[in-house]
Amino acid sequence: MRSYLARRLLLLVPVLVGVSVVVFLVLHLSPGDPAEIMLGSQATQEDLARLRRELGLTEPLHVQYVHWVAHVARGDLGRSIWMKRPVLDEVLNRYKATLVLTASGLLLSTVGGIILGVASAVRPHSFLDRMSAVTSLFGASMPVFWLGIVLMVVFSLWLGWLPASGMWAPYGEGGLRDLLAHLVLPAVTLAAASLTIIARLTRSTMLEILSQDYIRTARAKGLVEQRVVFRHGLKNALVPIVTVVGVQAGYLLGGAVLTETVFAWPGVGLLMVQGILARDFPLVQGCVLVIALTFVLINLAVDLLYAWLDPRIQYE
Repeated sequence: MRSYLARRLLLLVPVLVGVSVVVFLVLHLSPGDPAEIMLGSQATQEDLARLRRELGLTEPLHVQYVHWVAHVARGDLGRSIWMKRPVLDEVLNRYKATLVLTASGLLLSTVGGIILGVASAVRPHSFLDRMSAVTSLFGASMPVFWLGIVLMVVFSLWLGWLPASGMWAPYGEGGLRDLLAHLVLPAVTLAAASLTIIARLTRSTMLEILSQDYIRTARAKGLVEQRVVFRHGLKNALVPIVTVVGVQAGYLLGGAVLTETVFAWPGVGLLMVQGILARDFPLVQGCVLVIALTFVLINLAVDLLYAWLDPRIQYE
């Protein structure tokens, strides 16, 4: 196990390097000039040239990349062109909000998907199963931004039950109740597509397992149906479910960019969109690097979880 963990940690380096190269090239080769955005359309060519030199944008791309990677290796993600503050501090300040939103969406999609999938598998072709299939198709087809706007219009504008945007009320002391009220709509929006995927996978996996001989033997012994389903069925179905949950965790991190933008949630996703609009290269690169690191660490945790769920899985 230790050797496997060491190898996986070493593999993080080329993955993050590949992500950094792609993001760096996409940002620097796309149209737009940070100097023009900062100084405005009335700036002279001399002022623009001076600012480009100060920002290091006149150097060749490979030289700029090497300088940036050298700073990243020392734990310095650079300084935001737009905010004039260290990128690492800004990303970490917003990272907590993104974790709250992503964890809430993952919890909703995992618990809801497993419950819906198990219920559909226990009673296949029932009304619940058919409604689950229709709901899953609907949920997987809806764009995140469209669903978020619809929920905002219905529950905030029409009914007035929930706040439409932000993480805290602009006036008030905040607290857990205020946070939960603001969290409901973005978490549901983020979790909708993942819930449908987990529900359909759980259903198909449970149908296969419930038809196995050991399940029929357990029922023949007179075990309670709930124990057969959850103790013998669901426990053996968790490995593929955990796999897709790990993948969906990465999807939710990416989907948080759109969700945070729609609901003005003050997380890394919204910060990254603002950085893209401002052509803030260091800020966007830092955001993407932190999200990529989180994603690969989640995948590593999922792989290690396999051995705990199924002792037959051994890592060398």
